[in-house]
Formats: sequence, structure tokens, C-alpha cells
Amino acid sequence: MAKLRLSKNSLQQQQQNLKLYRKLLPSLDLKRRQLTVEAQKARAEHQAALMAAEVLEAAIGDELPMLADPQIDLSGLVTMDGYQVGQQNVVGTRLPVLQHVEFTVCDYSRLSTPAWVDVLVQRLKDASESRVRARIAGQRVEILNKAVRRITQRVNLFEKILIPEAQKNIQRIRIYLGDAERAAVITSKLAKTKQQTAGGGWDTGEWGA
Repeated sequence: MAKLRLSKNSLQQQQQNLKLYRKLLPSLDLKRRQLTVEAQKARAEHQAALMAAEVLEAAIGDELPMLADPQIDLSGLVTMDGYQVGQQNVVGTRLPVLQHVEFTVCDYSRLSTPAWVDVLVQRLKDASESRVRARIAGQRVEILNKAVRRITQRVNLFEKILIPEAQKNIQRIRIYLGDAERAAVITSKLAKTKQQTAGGGWDTGEWGA
């Protein structure tokens, strides 16, 4: 840390710093509050997505009880090939957004296959996509939580360190300059008094004449 210079220029710099810190703090605090709200929303959305995925998966067994038959082999019926993720800007933070999910459905004869297989295909797609959405929602929560921690650290830096330090420096410089000014006045008065005393003695030469 640089040593504080006790001068008028330093006082002016500290006052400018304090003014800047006080100007920036409200916007930082507003962003912190906004991000905190978004993080709370993201957590709620994540929980909702997890619940939706569980409901969809449970619904498959309820709607299609015939799947419990061990003789029915539908492995590989639906395969998720991948998904596309975009970006969303939320209070200056980039968040992932699910845009599209790619599936491959194995070929099967709709004439020789029960009609419920078509329903199963759609349900499997829905359940897989809901799991992806839950995963993306979890990532949004992590990103927003980190953003909240970062902005909170910055707010604390301004509130608890920069602003109090600038105020302390300003007070210290003012006290020093005030003491220096008083000392200069006293020194000046003493010097003037001494000069007057030295010039006010008797002139013995005049009496001797």
C-alpha cells in the first residue's frame, strides 16, 4: 500500500476518490439486489424443472403399464443425439438457454407395432428434454450464485474498505494541514514578536552626544 501523502493535492485526490466511490456504490448495490432476485428465480425454476422431469418419467409408467412386461424390449427406441444452447443476458450476466434437442428414433413398423409405441416415443422425448432443461436450469443457478458472490464482494469493498479508508485519509490530512497551518501562524507571530523586541532597545549613542 502506498504511503499517504499529507498534502493539499493528496486531500483533493482523496475527496475525488470518495465522491467516485459514493457515486458507484448505489449502482453496484442495485445490481447486487437484481442478481439476488434473479438467482432466487433461477433456483425456483430449477426445482420446477426437476419436478417436471420426475412427473414426466413417472407418467410414462402410469400411462403405459405394458412397459413392465419383460418380454417387451424397447431399448434404443429413442436416442438423444445432442442439444443446442443459446445465451441470455440477465443483468449483465450470460446465462445458457436451451434452444433445441436432437433425437433419433429407430425405425419400426407402425403396422406391426402397437399404437402405444408412438405415444411412448413422444413421452421419451419429452422426458429426455425435461432432464436437459433441468440440467441447464442448474447451470443457470450456479452462474447466478457466482455473480451474486462477486458483486457482493465489490459492494463490501466499497462499503467497508474504500469509502471508510478515504474518509479516514481525508480526516487525517485535514488534521495534519490544520496543525501545520496553526504551527505556521504561531511561528510567524513568534518571529514577528522577536523582531519587534530586537528592534525596540535603547540607542545609547544618542545620549552620549
